[in-house]
Amino acid sequence: MFPLLWLVLLAVGLMPAPPAQATDQDPPQLRRDGRWLVDQYGRAVLVHGMNLVFKHDPYVPPNEPAGFTADDAQWLHDHGFNGARIGTLWAGVTPDRPGVADETYLAAWQRVIDQLAEHEIWMQYDFHQDQWHETYGGGGVPDWAVKRPLPYRLLPPVTAPFPLGYWTPEVSTVFDNFWANKHQLLDGWAAAWQIVAQRWRDQPYSMGYDLLNEPWAGKEWPDCLLTGCQDSYPRELQPAMEHALRAIRQADPGNIVYFEPQQFAGGREVPTNYGPVSGEDQLGYSWHNYCPQVFFESQGIPGTDVSKCQEFSEERTRDALDQGERMHATGVMSEFGATDNIEALEIDTAVADRYFTSWMHWSYKNWDDPTTADTAQGMFTDDADLSTVKQRKLRTLVRTYPQATAGIPKDLSFDPDTGDFRFVYQPRDLAVPSVVFVSPLHYPDGYTVDVAGGHVTGPARDNRIRVAATGTGPVTVTIRRR
Repeated sequence: MFPLLWLVLLAVGLMPAPPAQATDQDPPQLRRDGRWLVDQYGRAVLVHGMNLVFKHDPYVPPNEPAGFTADDAQWLHDHGFNGARIGTLWAGVTPDRPGVADETYLAAWQRVIDQLAEHEIWMQYDFHQDQWHETYGGGGVPDWAVKRPLPYRLLPPVTAPFPLGYWTPEVSTVFDNFWANKHQLLDGWAAAWQIVAQRWRDQPYSMGYDLLNEPWAGKEWPDCLLTGCQDSYPRELQPAMEHALRAIRQADPGNIVYFEPQQFAGGREVPTNYGPVSGEDQLGYSWHNYCPQVFFESQGIPGTDVSKCQEFSEERTRDALDQGERMHATGVMSEFGATDNIEALEIDTAVADRYFTSWMHWSYKNWDDPTTADTAQGMFTDDADLSTVKQRKLRTLVRTYPQATAGIPKDLSFDPDTGDFRFVYQPRDLAVPSVVFVSPLHYPDGYTVDVAGGHVTGPARDNRIRVAATGTGPVTVTIRRR
């Protein structure tokens, strides 16, 4: 489908009737409403966030400058990052045996969660894994979930650098056994999700549960690389995701549950094949966007051309929107970036603006990531010192954008060079204003705000302005340097 037609369809997409007026008993949480994430007032929310995944034991960032403290939460808020994908790992939730929670681990994450919620940062809980376990040079699943199959367990395990470790016959067999619920591993994974849902179902600023990071299809991976392994979805991936969904729904009937596509879908132009779930209207599609040209450049491969990522990013976004529509889900680009290449980041963020895509950059801090193909991923040169932020990267990711829209977004653009911002939306009667975050980095001498069809309701607070419609026609917000 042509990009222009896509934008038209997005602009006129209908939403159901607004929810009843929120009350003090309603925790602020995000829900799916058509293709949109909406808050407790029914406003369409765009999330610009960061991944917070600490992959080493104890699988939660420590309360110290090199980990995550109240200063980090304040830093995210000050720079307009209103989302976080947090690595509440299966290995930490039930480390000793299936279905038995480690309350110390959950409490350690609660400290971080409370700090994020205090600054109104939406949180997506993520069972992150890479290459299954440390046995294979990866991590994410508990030790008891390592069941080495024959004949491989007769010899020491083969490890390979990420992501090549996925391609080994043993790791592929381990995933096939997981999908088949051999050793009741699928049950144990679903039980861990039920624990998470029970704990955080009423948590303010929850945006739901990301079931499994970059699932590996198994021994059919060559077909996944070439065609997207269409048969793996109905046979393995969809049944597994629905199994965890059912477990979550026993504890939490309302929060969004996100399915991820097979691992190659993040970096290859291959189709994905999830379908809807009968009786379920709070599904999410959590997808990744990693242009191969950026990876090739990071590995020093000659002849790479990052400008080709424009076409790739457009294709990934349109495919994600298609997949979300087919499965009746809202979408979040839960990983992108993983690079200091400014051109690549400019491409991905501009495409996200045009398609109203919520995103989580990989990653906030490097945290000595053991499963990475490129060490230039975090926002800081020194994780313990926020003053070492990479300024050009920060200026690209910090953007003026609508965080909450009291209506239907129609058009959005932001120029990170000039700071020029334009946003058009069709208002709805929600009795609350729209909220626009104004970048603190792009207007050295201040800025002007022009609103057609509405007005700014008062002075900016925390670099956020509030806009109310004056009628039923479209509202256009324009911000420029003074």
